[in-house]
Amino acid sequence: MRRVLQAQGVKSETHRVRGHEVHTYRLEGTGLGPPLFLLHGLGSSANAYWRTLKPLSLHFRRVWAIDVPGNGFSPQPASGPLPWREQLATVRSFLEDVISEPVFLIGNSLGGAMSLYLAHDRPKLVRALGLISPAGAKLEDGRFRELVRSFEVSTHAQARAITRRLFAKPPLPLLLLSGQMRALYANPTVKSLIKEVQPADAVTEDMLAGLAMPTLLIWGGSEKLLPAEGLAYFRAHLPKHAEIHEVEGFGHMPQMENPRPLVRRIIDFARAQQLAG
Repeated sequence: MRRVLQAQGVKSETHRVRGHEVHTYRLEGTGLGPPLFLLHGLGSSANAYWRTLKPLSLHFRRVWAIDVPGNGFSPQPASGPLPWREQLATVRSFLEDVISEPVFLIGNSLGGAMSLYLAHDRPKLVRALGLISPAGAKLEDGRFRELVRSFEVSTHAQARAITRRLFAKPPLPLLLLSGQMRALYANPTVKSLIKEVQPADAVTEDMLAGLAMPTLLIWGGSEKLLPAEGLAYFRAHLPKHAEIHEVEGFGHMPQMENPRPLVRRIIDFARAQQLAG
């Protein structure tokens, strides 16, 4: 994927942030919109956005996709996996020190929860907020434990099971490559985060209600990983100006499965908010 992206003009770069080596993709755009920053979910990487970078660059001045430390091409620090709040601080420092201007921040899954925290903690860094099947909603304790257990992958059968939950129509190659998927979720960073995250880390009602920037939430009509209570929680507590779309045919990771219609919805939102031409 990296070779394909580089052939399209995407730069693969490494930055030193808070003492951590952080890999990003950067593509200079031809649009007038603000920098667009893409944040992946648990066990994923910037490569998940590989089919969206080029079309998004037609509408924004620059597109970034980051590998959070311990994921993708960003190595795990020698001291071990980073706690999620240090990962959050690393992303925040990247926005402050490397990009240095407000971005249209888009996060998927755990990246969506991190984006909500960033938008709440540093609203001046976020020109607009996009959430793709975001985690972070308050869930009943049993539901939360069930969700966490779904990431505890130690067998080929469990790897195939979580792959089926990530997509509306799971790609056959990923189902066949269950060994590689199992290795992905055996990543020390993933295992550490699974043990660390607790119900108390959920995004609160007040955090959601206080978001002043334009906000878009896209939830898959075929979402199989996150419980429906998550969408209900966001509907109840996001501010009235937030746009919420439950899209038929979308699963948990539409950036991989349905990149064209996902990009179209992002662009339509940006144009309505006068963020893109």
